Amino acid sequence: MPDLNSTFAAALTTRYQKLSTALHDQAAPLTDDEFWRKPFPFGNSVGHLVLHLTGNLNYYIGAAIARTGYVRDRPLEFSDATRPAKQAVLNKFDEAIKMVVGTIEVQSAEDWSKPYAAERSDASTRLEIFLICATHLHHHIGQMMYLRFELQRGRK
Repeated sequence: MPDLNSTFAAALTTRYQKLSTALHDQAAPLTDDEFWRKPFPFGNSVGHLVLHLTGNLNYYIGAAIARTGYVRDRPLEFSDATRPAKQAVLNKFDEAIKMVVGTIEVQSAEDWSKPYAAERSDASTRLEIFLICATHLHHHIGQMMYLRFELQRGRK
């Protein structure tokens, strides 16, 4: 019978992989132009949300737990005007998910309760930041669903 640590790591890994698939499902039908277009005068594009989620994972899990050395530029995640190709942005997101899963896999039972601290985070343990990041990812995928709907409706 698997121990709690293995069960928990498997559940988190599955959750992050499902969320990654859900994000790709929202981006897939969009052209590169639509990926960067804001259908409303407020808010963000799908592209900027993907940049934001990539930065979020690379900072809160990569830099703070996996010690990747990642340096975050959060404002640029929402303002980058270079509009890289959709696939290039998604590839970087996939690399962040791979890093998260790899970090989950090396956590021991004791690691989950280790103290955690990072700028702009109220998480107090590693377990909590992994949960917060998954919830944050899910939240923005919900926004992407609405953005995709509006962008596709605008095609008619």
